[in-house]
Amino acid sequence: MAIFTPEIHRYIIAGIFLVTGLLHFIKPQIFVSIMPDYIPYHLPMVYISGLGELLGAIGIMVPQTQVLAAWGLNLLLVAVFPANINMAVVAVQKSGYFAWYSIGTLLRLPLQLVLIYWVYWACIK
Repeated sequence: MAIFTPEIHRYIIAGIFLVTGLLHFIKPQIFVSIMPDYIPYHLPMVYISGLGELLGAIGIMVPQTQVLAAWGLNLLLVAVFPANINMAVVAVQKSGYFAWYSIGTLLRLPLQLVLIYWVYWACIK
């Protein structure tokens, strides 16, 4: 079935990273607010990660840069994982484990691994 081809998934992945990359510039405070305190220069780091997402989204659509861009996106997903952990910890501290927001942030953690594999499957494998 055509929907299960890596090429179709590259378009979906590129779209996701394009939107989230743009959001880093349109609404940077969303991303600044989830960053752990021990990471310096929150706003510049948000802009750098947003630029990485945009370049990765474009790069996976170009055959000559697809693999390199995919590795870059996966490294970016690993690099931002502490922010996702911090977001989950803060949510649980504020709302408890069973609040909808807390559950969503906790489910986001294993989703990061799924995203890493998805990029690998669609762009590198």
